[in-house]
Amino acid sequence: MAALRYAGLDDTDSEDELPPGWEQRTTKDGWVYYANHTEEKTQWEHPKTGKRKRIAGDLPYGWEQETDENGQVFFVDHINKRTTYLDPRLAFTVDDNPTKPTTRQRYDGSTTAMEILQGRDLSGKVVVVTGANSGIGFETAKSFALHGAHVILACRNMTRANEAVSRILGEWKTKQNYHPLPKLGRMKVFKH
Repeated sequence: MAALRYAGLDDTDSEDELPPGWEQRTTKDGWVYYANHTEEKTQWEHPKTGKRKRIAGDLPYGWEQETDENGQVFFVDHINKRTTYLDPRLAFTVDDNPTKPTTRQRYDGSTTAMEILQGRDLSGKVVVVTGANSGIGFETAKSFALHGAHVILACRNMTRANEAVSRILGEWKTKQNYHPLPKLGRMKVFKH
C-alpha cells in the first residue's frame, strides 16, 4: 500500500483491491498480471474479480519509462524527481474482454506468429516445423514453443538446429523473469 501512495495512487475499497500478499504488475507491452507472494505464483486474472486487464493510454505528463541493468522496467517522475517500479498508469487500467470477432480476423504482412498465437495455450499439442533453424521457420517454432506446444524442429543442419533450440530456451528463460509464461513446450530436433 505504501508503494501505491508513493506512486500517487491512493488505496481504495473497490472490488479491484487485492487480497493481502498480492501485487499488481505490468508487462512491457502493457498487460497487467498479479503476483501472489504467499504462494510464489503469478496469474493474468485478478484474484477477486477474475478479470484480465491492460493499461490504457500513455504515461502521465512528466513521466518516462526506463529499464535498469537487470532488464526491469521502472518509471521516472521528472516533475517530482522520483523513481518507482510501479507503473503510474495502473490507476487507469481497462478490462480486457476478449470477444470473438464477428467477421474473420485478418492479418497482414507485418503480423508476427507471436501476435497470431497471443493468449492461446498450446499445451499438449504437437507441431512439426520444417526449416526451423532460421527465418520464418525459427520464428514459428519459437512461437509455438513459447505457447506450450511440443515442437519438432525438422532441419537439414543438426548443429544449427540445436543452436536454434538453445536460442529459444534462452529467450523463454529471459521472458519468464519478467512476466508469467506457460510452461515451455518440449522440443526435438530431426534431420530432414
